[in-house]
Amino acid sequence: MIQKPVISAADAAAKVRDGDVLMVGGFMACGSPHTVIEALTEKGAKNLTLICNDTGIHDFKSGKVTGVGHLVVKRQFKKIIASHIGLNQETQRQINDGETEVSLVPQGTLAERVRAGGVGLGGILTPTGLGTEVEQGKQVITVGDRLFLLELPLKADVALIKAKKADRFGNLVYADTARNFNPMMAMAASLVIAEAEEIVEVGDIDPNAVHTPGIFIDFLVQAERLDG
Repeated sequence: MIQKPVISAADAAAKVRDGDVLMVGGFMACGSPHTVIEALTEKGAKNLTLICNDTGIHDFKSGKVTGVGHLVVKRQFKKIIASHIGLNQETQRQINDGETEVSLVPQGTLAERVRAGGVGLGGILTPTGLGTEVEQGKQVITVGDRLFLLELPLKADVALIKAKKADRFGNLVYADTARNFNPMMAMAASLVIAEAEEIVEVGDIDPNAVHTPGIFIDFLVQAERLDG
């Protein structure tokens, strides 16, 4: 069995090029690959398009920054596709000042668009957003006696995901709700880098416990933070 290379966080960050479309797992930074995010912040890749559930946390008063919020602060994104930005005041400032383009997508629609990209669908049909600003510029399709919006699939150049445990083939196990967007993003990118809290030998993970098969993973990174 082919073992996936275990690389440093800096080497992982080096694989993200300026202008790439980047998917990052996590839900308000829970289940986000913090070690690689920190390395990517230091690298300073720019003009990225982010696809993520949210933009982490950045509170002006406390100075607290988490998850992809570190990349937002350094203005490394030209566009953000997310479902929630309410806890990142810097993201909000960048929208208001016209510095960053932000596309807000209903959370379930975002998840399904990523899944569609991973499994090769041409899009999904959803009633969510009909009659609102979400509908603008989108095709409305009638199925039976119901109207649906056609939402197109999302794919990325690189996905950065986080696992509780990985074996050396790249089979992954996530920690409880830290699973969130990680499994579907692992299927929807050309290059997938998985940060794992623990890396074990092939055979040390029960096949029935695998959440993401190693066939989807290209590189592994040892996590420095043990937070799921």
